[in-house]
Amino acid sequence: MLIYDKIKAICEEKSLSIRQVEVAAGLKNGAISKWNDSSPTIKSLKAVADVLKVKVDKLIS
Repeated sequence: MLIYDKIKAICEEKSLSIRQVEVAAGLKNGAISKWNDSSPTIKSLKAVADVLKVKVDKLIS
């Protein structure tokens, strides 16, 4: 499963939109969807994990 798909699934569980997570994590609009084609920075990944209240491991494993 791709990082984007994992984030999307967690967002659905928590009733959040991808855009809400991007805003809360300080990311640009559409940043997370681009992670299907390129790897996110550790800083961005950590910010998203913090917003979702999960460990980074859950997003990358």
